[in-house]
Amino acid sequence: MSKKNRRQTPTQPPIDNALQAQLQRGLAFQQQGRLADAERIYGEILQRAPNHFGALNLLGVIACQNRAYERAVQLISKAISINPNVAQAYYNRGIVLQQLKRFEEARVSYDKAIALKPDYAEAYSNRGIALKELKRLKEALASCDKAIALKPNFAEAYYNRGNALQELERPEEALVSYDKAIALSYDKAIALSPDFAEVYFNRGNALKELKRLEEALVSWDKAIALKPDFAEAYSNRGNALQELKRLEEALVSYDKAIALKPDHAQAYSNRGIALQELKRLEEALVSYDKAIALKPDYAEAYSNRGIALKELKRLEEALASCDKAIALKPDYAEAYSNRGVALKELERLEEALASYNKAIAVKPDLADGTSFYIRMNICDWVDIQADIVSLEDAISAGASALGPFALLTFSHSPASQLKVARRFVELRHRKNDRLGAVQKRRTHGRTRIGYFSADFRNHPTSWLMCGVFDRHDKSKFETFAFSFGRSNDSMTSRLRQSFDHFIDVQNMSDENIAVLARENEIDISVDLMGFITDSRPGIFAYRTAPSQVNYLAYPGTMGADYIDYVISDEIIIEKSQQAFYAEKVAYLPNSYQANNYRDSMFSSRKAYTRQELGLPEAGFVLCCFNNNYKITPDVFAIWMQILKQLEGSVLWLLEDNPTAAINLRKEAASRHVDPARLIFAPRMSLPEHLARHRLADLFLDTLPYNAHTTASDALWAGLPVLTRIGETFAGRVAASLLSAIGLPELITTSPEAYEALAIELAANPEKLSSIKNKLAQNRLTAPLFDTERFTRHLEAAYTAMYERYQGDLPPDHIYVPQ
Repeated sequence: MSKKNRRQTPTQPPIDNALQAQLQRGLAFQQQGRLADAERIYGEILQRAPNHFGALNLLGVIACQNRAYERAVQLISKAISINPNVAQAYYNRGIVLQQLKRFEEARVSYDKAIALKPDYAEAYSNRGIALKELKRLKEALASCDKAIALKPNFAEAYYNRGNALQELERPEEALVSYDKAIALSYDKAIALSPDFAEVYFNRGNALKELKRLEEALVSWDKAIALKPDFAEAYSNRGNALQELKRLEEALVSYDKAIALKPDHAQAYSNRGIALQELKRLEEALVSYDKAIALKPDYAEAYSNRGIALKELKRLEEALASCDKAIALKPDYAEAYSNRGVALKELERLEEALASYNKAIAVKPDLADGTSFYIRMNICDWVDIQADIVSLEDAISAGASALGPFALLTFSHSPASQLKVARRFVELRHRKNDRLGAVQKRRTHGRTRIGYFSADFRNHPTSWLMCGVFDRHDKSKFETFAFSFGRSNDSMTSRLRQSFDHFIDVQNMSDENIAVLARENEIDISVDLMGFITDSRPGIFAYRTAPSQVNYLAYPGTMGADYIDYVISDEIIIEKSQQAFYAEKVAYLPNSYQANNYRDSMFSSRKAYTRQELGLPEAGFVLCCFNNNYKITPDVFAIWMQILKQLEGSVLWLLEDNPTAAINLRKEAASRHVDPARLIFAPRMSLPEHLARHRLADLFLDTLPYNAHTTASDALWAGLPVLTRIGETFAGRVAASLLSAIGLPELITTSPEAYEALAIELAANPEKLSSIKNKLAQNRLTAPLFDTERFTRHLEAAYTAMYERYQGDLPPDHIYVPQ
């Protein structure tokens, strides 16, 4: 964001010689703008008197006006050598030296003027400009203050003072100074001149820093009215519009800036960001490339280009672009962070962790929990407790960058999760009233349900929900899928048939998706993403429907005042815990989680042997197929205690990544357990994955982040799940599932009880067999896997939401009966 300084016009000292009349005639021409005539007369004077101070000085001024700055310095310096006691000459030379960016010499020249004329307010004001450019900001401010003390109605000094305050990151005071400059100049011709546009321009910059974006736009519009070719004002105006999420308008402003100044690299780069937010990614790349062509060392453009390439899943190119940004600007924290994103998606997790850590080392306020999350993914627990303490301290201190999802892996506090979610939403996805209130009363017959997701593909969310989508009562409900994911597979094809309307919105902005939902008169919008990868909470910030619902993928509150309901059950969110959720709770009977395992697409006739999967022929097989990031040191320590007490037993884990396997084996050895007793299972297709569960004896759950889909997988496959219930949503899901299938005896409430029950079940085959038989009997009769019954309950919750808003009643807790 550029700032413009205004300088005083060079002046002429008093004339006192025989050529005064001719000199005055030249000066009159100069003041009328007839510079060539004035220059001719001064030349004639110098032919008669080569050392004429006044003619040399004024010729220097004309050279400055003609932007011949080197000649101007020579002429004025020669005048000073003839008469070193004229303050105005030093002042004039200071102005020319500033134009040449020789700021230290300019400062010295102003000091000379002030020494000769201590009340020289104009010299103090321009001296402030030179000091600001030298980054001697406090001295610059003092110099402007001195100018104002000498000349209290000095508008230009207030303006220059505002610029110094801006550089000192004191925008509120800068704004006061700019307003004073405007007030003092209001009745003068200067207030209507193009030069004065810069006051409004910098005033807009101060307002933007203060997040008073609408006011900033007004100030930049005033600057543009005074100076219609003000490209920088159009560019900065685009930045504010972009921050206001008025992206199409931002594009218009950037395009105007570029039309006025075709080499405006920054406008091209910022235009790329707007296009990226509009999901016009290929166009964004073109804009970034243009910025880079204009400015080959433009690190920011390379970094932002990397984000666009990442979203296009061109990950290697994204990585190369971020690497180029870092090569150009080695301390560029955001580029390291963006590089980490690309490496994470490439599953090069150790490199991603190093890149995130570098970003945080350079700029600590970038710490958003991602590096901790990656550490948990690779099970790198060295000094992990210190990291947890640091994150908890950041939460207490009000850190706003911390991502809500990373918190789930270590937090046992629903209050902390609400606090972090609220701050995150306020920072990244604040409520936006730009579209106005949504129409509540509709004319269509069926209730319209909109499901929003990037994961209408082979993904756990779709595995669980596809049966619900199939079974919706189409006589009462009209269903819409708003898909913003890039994958298109067999599940996507199936879901296109399940919905009444399947709408691909991946290349649309958040605002335009919200507009589309409104145009389709959606009654209830269901966010199936929350804060997981590729989620877009910003869509709902615009309000897509009278009722907006948080469901399934994200196990916690979204902390947003525009999300009305969260779908849950009475085990996951007890009534005493409702205060820790920004949403009202829609309570389903049994469990909140949809399931669809009776679908033939999930079945497999494959019968594995232990030998095929690397398991011992004999011995008790404990397993946990949760993602590795859910395994905490505390949980792992209990598992190792269980293995020590069960001779010949093994622990069968999912191999998320090779590094996690290496680290977990090291952790086992450090706890005196043979690392070979840890066996890692590669990822498989869902039918084969379900089939291999039959070789395990007991599933051991994690805390504070329970098994969710993985618990349902195990229970459907006939494998008992042992859990420990926690305090947060994520830590109570397995208990909900076990209750819904009639196995509450597998829910424990302490580490000691969890460990003891695992050992008891392994040592007592009859008790374990009894539980397995009960699970087999309940699998087809208990509520958990009854998709038809679940769908009717979910529809009852939707109907209650619909009736409340149709009755002009605010959202409230909903209890769906059995």
